[in-house]
Amino acid sequence: MRYDVVVFEVPVLTRARILSAYAVAGATDILQLVLGPVGWTMVDEVLDVAAMLVISRLIGFHALLLPTFVLELVPLADLLPTWTAAVALVTTLRRSRSDLPPPDHGRVIDV
Repeated sequence: MRYDVVVFEVPVLTRARILSAYAVAGATDILQLVLGPVGWTMVDEVLDVAAMLVISRLIGFHALLLPTFVLELVPLADLLPTWTAAVALVTTLRRSRSDLPPPDHGRVIDV
């Protein structure tokens, strides 16, 4: 048996996928805001990795999701809702590009 593993395939953005991505992003931002002053070291990083994996499965991987890791290391910037903003940017960009017809030469990585 042959399995084709496609890592960067963009799923169809349905309303349920977008709302689920916003829910995961919002919950992650709220948890990081609440747990931030406690001083638990690895909790923020674990939440970031989990959010990245779940959001990437819901709306597809996009390069705009990566700066959230960098912003979490900057003091006081980790209090911003970075995951929610990243989901908003990615879904807005993907919706505006959905009007374009797909190219004729097979699969394309949407970056």
